[in-house]
Amino acid sequence: MNDERWVVLGVGQPRARWFTEMSQWAMSAAIPVDFVKCLSADEARVRLASGRAHSALLVGADVAGLDRDLVAEARRVGAAVIVVGPPHRRDWFELGVAAVLPDDFGRGAVMSALHTHAAPIVRVASTPTTVAPAPAESVPTWRGRLIAVTGPGGTGSSIAAMSIAQAFAAEQAETGAVLLADLRLDAELAMLHDAREVMPGIQELTEAHRGGRLAVEQVRALSFDAIGRGYHLLLGLRTHRDWTSLRPRAFAASLDGLLSSYRLVVADIDPDLEGEDATGSLDVEDRNVMARHAAAAADAIVVVGNPTTKGLHALVRVARHLHRSGVEGHRIVPVLSRAARSPRRRAESVRALAALADAEQGLGEMGNPVFLAERSDIEDAVRDGVRLPPQLGRPLHAELLRRLDAIPARAARPVDPVPERVVPGSIGSWTEEAG
Repeated sequence: MNDERWVVLGVGQPRARWFTEMSQWAMSAAIPVDFVKCLSADEARVRLASGRAHSALLVGADVAGLDRDLVAEARRVGAAVIVVGPPHRRDWFELGVAAVLPDDFGRGAVMSALHTHAAPIVRVASTPTTVAPAPAESVPTWRGRLIAVTGPGGTGSSIAAMSIAQAFAAEQAETGAVLLADLRLDAELAMLHDAREVMPGIQELTEAHRGGRLAVEQVRALSFDAIGRGYHLLLGLRTHRDWTSLRPRAFAASLDGLLSSYRLVVADIDPDLEGEDATGSLDVEDRNVMARHAAAAADAIVVVGNPTTKGLHALVRVARHLHRSGVEGHRIVPVLSRAARSPRRRAESVRALAALADAEQGLGEMGNPVFLAERSDIEDAVRDGVRLPPQLGRPLHAELLRRLDAIPARAARPVDPVPERVVPGSIGSWTEEAG
């Protein structure tokens, strides 16, 4: 006979009745549960990452740190998340929670939830049984298009992002169908738009998505109307170090919220996409979370460079990083800003860029560059806080329309895909002798 027990992590207020009763039931063997009490959500994270198998995470609705990141970490290791508290306080199921129990639940209720949503830990070898996977989160079926704009510093990528948003907004009959989002660590779009307010911005949007999904009206309320330009503006980080306040899955949910609220999002991002796989550092991956998520979700990525020897090499270096991060070559749109008007000079730039791109397999698909001519009136428009010259964005607008028509729209998908559940007993066994 199999000795099956549920290993349950518990996080709750120390004086909560259910927290005390769960411990008493487990200690007296009133329920077949090993109940491990945690004093905080951070302690629960450490235990989830310890490698020990856990059946479920039982957490109070009033616990600080209960958000989609904690839920995702539990689900990644196969632990179902059960919330204890008022069922209508938040949309728990949108976060991936498996079940919600009232504060005064009894032994039967918690065992029913464990039988339904969690897998017991098998202490002796047994024939594995099939466990039904947890249901996937519901996600919106509609999704706008995303254009990311990046490039080495000083190439004018932020100006290019503004010109793209302005050009696409001009063709939209509905005002506010286009959003320009500042997703750089050193955010400068507020300065380039002469924005007098510093909030709300990406920090407030991400924080709001830690505990649920916002309605379209709520998402739009966190952006500003770029008066006279036809698009909305989402302000970026107030200081470089504020990236530490962005939780990865909360940011992914906020980006998904933007794409569910606007027909087109133009994101100004950094060219640094390094993550843990390349550096061995989770801090580096968290620092680059905005650029990494935007690049992975973008329908097209504009890479801006200068038509100089150094500028062409820098452009190809950024394109190479994108390609090695999983971005297909046909989604990369090279742009050369401050280009000379001479056909001969432009032809030389095309040949040089093609030669550099051919050295990286797959980069040849990004095609010929779009040229943005040097203009003396751009600085005047930025200084005066008025629309950029319409002629600036027309070549990019035409090329991006062609690219987007050829690239199928990406289907909406869950922010935190449901992990494949491991069948108990399929990765070895836990015997009394080994335990």
